[in-house]
Amino acid sequence: MKPFEVYTLFDIEISKALGSTLWDDKGNTYLDLYGGHAVISIGHSHPHYVAALTAQLQNIGFYSNSIKIGLQNTLAEKLGKLSGYPDYQLFLCNSGAEANENALKLASFHNGRKKIIAFAASFHGRTSLAVAATDNPSILAPINENDNVVFLPLNDIDGVEKAIDEHTCAVIIEGIQGVSGVRLPDVEFLEKVASLCRDKGTLLILDEVQSGYGRTGKFFAHQHAGITPDIITVAKGMGNGFPVGGVLISPAIQAKKEMLGTTFGGSYLACTAAIAVLEVIEKENLMENARIMGSYLREKLKGIPGIKEIRGQGLMVGIELEEPCAPIRQKMLYQHFIFTGSASNKNTIRILPSLAITKREIDVFIAAFQNTLTSKVVA
Repeated sequence: MKPFEVYTLFDIEISKALGSTLWDDKGNTYLDLYGGHAVISIGHSHPHYVAALTAQLQNIGFYSNSIKIGLQNTLAEKLGKLSGYPDYQLFLCNSGAEANENALKLASFHNGRKKIIAFAASFHGRTSLAVAATDNPSILAPINENDNVVFLPLNDIDGVEKAIDEHTCAVIIEGIQGVSGVRLPDVEFLEKVASLCRDKGTLLILDEVQSGYGRTGKFFAHQHAGITPDIITVAKGMGNGFPVGGVLISPAIQAKKEMLGTTFGGSYLACTAAIAVLEVIEKENLMENARIMGSYLREKLKGIPGIKEIRGQGLMVGIELEEPCAPIRQKMLYQHFIFTGSASNKNTIRILPSLAITKREIDVFIAAFQNTLTSKVVA
């Protein structure tokens, strides 16, 4: 048997990682500015994170529901405090797709409706219901297409006003669209959508799977707009590489026994990893670092030839080039040893580094990026 080859992989064997630095089996040193789609939030192999998981692994053979629930309660309390949602409830699962799946189900259970409003170029995951709410060319449509999903252009206030009605279960929107190339919803748009949802009894779901966990300088991207969603989904940076996801649920939504379920969600190791991440974010003031370093990065990018547009907030940055970015990313990787990301918009490079990225590391990237683009222009 061999793996089902659905992923495009670089011919690089990473053998060690620390912070934003990677080493391959040939001794080459790399700078990681992508972190597995924003998964690496506090840096690779952070000492506190490693120590916490190691200690938990030593006790993994001892299973106790009371200890497990204790870890889940600790995580919920810390997450509520740091995120600014102390009165919300937490449902733990294993991934962003599972979080969005449960969020959409929960919304339907709550108000008994089925119609969903989502947005063009959105990506909410690869489970059947999450795919149904996804409008992205890189994802195939589900086998049974969901006729209850209405897709609208991002920031189309008039479209939302016309589409939302007494049958609308939920509006689901990413805090910042990631896969499409880092597209930000306007503050006025988010405010209006939140108001319309309240008026119609429709739940507002904020997908913060990629844009959350301090990446934008606030805990969640939507907090820049000052709105309060009914449901918030998280994953990726939540576990710094360990599979964990969650659904933050308004206290107005009543829990009923067996309405949601998961086999592995909220495990010992998942909770331990997620707690360690929150502790590091708080102790090292990483949200403020994300704000400062993100501003520094975007400012240093200005004026570099070949860049069409710079989009983003904090350390979620999209650099749209005048031409397809694949050759540039190849040169950045194989000539300058820097990992970057791409988007469904083939011209956009995505930068999603650890929230602990330093000014020195950003300067290394800027020098290499400018050299790569300038040499291409001259050639």
